[in-house]
Formats: sequence, structure tokens, C-alpha cells
Amino acid sequence: MTATRIIVFFASFVFVAGCSRSGTSNPSPSPSPSLAGAADPVADLAAGFDASVRRDLTTLRNATNAFHELAVAQAAGYPTTTPACVADSTLGGMGRHYFDRKIYDDSVDISHPEMLIYAPLPGGKEKLVGVEYVIPFRLRPPTATPPRLFGQNFKPHEQYQYWYLHVWAWEKNSAGLFADWNPAVKC
Repeated sequence: MTATRIIVFFASFVFVAGCSRSGTSNPSPSPSPSLAGAADPVADLAAGFDASVRRDLTTLRNATNAFHELAVAQAAGYPTTTPACVADSTLGGMGRHYFDRKIYDDSVDISHPEMLIYAPLPGGKEKLVGVEYVIPFRLRPPTATPPRLFGQNFKPHEQYQYWYLHVWAWEKNSAGLFADWNPAVKC
């Protein structure tokens, strides 16, 4: 972890802790409707996968939990401009991808996804639903062995010239934990 990431992490922590003591109510994010009744959301999301995937998913959720508040994600380096919402008329949506280009390199770290994915909510709000990891083809050509995380091979994205892997860490996806599209996400 670089010194900048450590500083941003602690600054985000202090910001969140300070807000919780400021006298204003800032409730913890409500669980996804699809996970609301789950006794163990990680077990529900990772059903059918082995213990290493559940462990990695827990690591990812712990690392991104503060990012339910978009302002905290933006303070950590994710963009402050709102990206377009990505959707497909038959497959569902992906949501809005907030891409931290400072960590767009040849490595992946479960705790630092290159993109945070938010689904739009009524009233202009957004909800954290997943992440995307990417490695550019200029650093790992499409002919190379695919990178792997969570026991999954990354997929090549020819249009954007990178390897990628979606992880629906905060929203149950009926298409699968690592599917590209989520039928529950609407733009």
C-alpha cells in the first residue's frame, strides 16, 4: 500500500468517524434488498464457490465498505464527475463505473479495485453494488495468460483494450457473482 493510499484511507476513516460523532444521523447503508434477509451476505453472494472466494469477497467488502458513501470514495481518489450508467436492454445493467486511473496498472489488489460500480436510485442517489478490476492490454497483451482473482480468469475487452473482472460484492446478481450484467441494476 503506497503512502498516499494509507493517508487517504486514514483521512477517509477520520472523516467517517467524525461524521458519526457530529450529532447528525448518518445511518449505515441499508443492505441490498436481495441480501436483506441473508444471515451471512458473503455466504449468500458466494454460494457455490469455495472458501478462498468467500475469504477474498470478505476482504473486498471490508476494503470497500466505507465507499457506500460516494464522497468517501471520491476522497480516496475515485472521480467526482458522474459517469454514464451502462445498461443493456435485455441483459440488465452494470451501473456507473467510477474509475480510479491512478491505480490502472499491471497489477491487481483485491482491496483496491480500479472501478467502483454504483447503481442509480430514485432522487439522484447511488448505491454501491460491485467493483471491476482491470489491467490494460498495453501492459498485459490480449495474447498473454489472463490475470486471475477470486479463482477467476479476467476477460478481454477488445473495445476498451483491457482485461476485466466484475465482482457483484454488494448486490446479489442472479446471473452470477462474476457476471458482466446484473438484471437487478436499472439505469
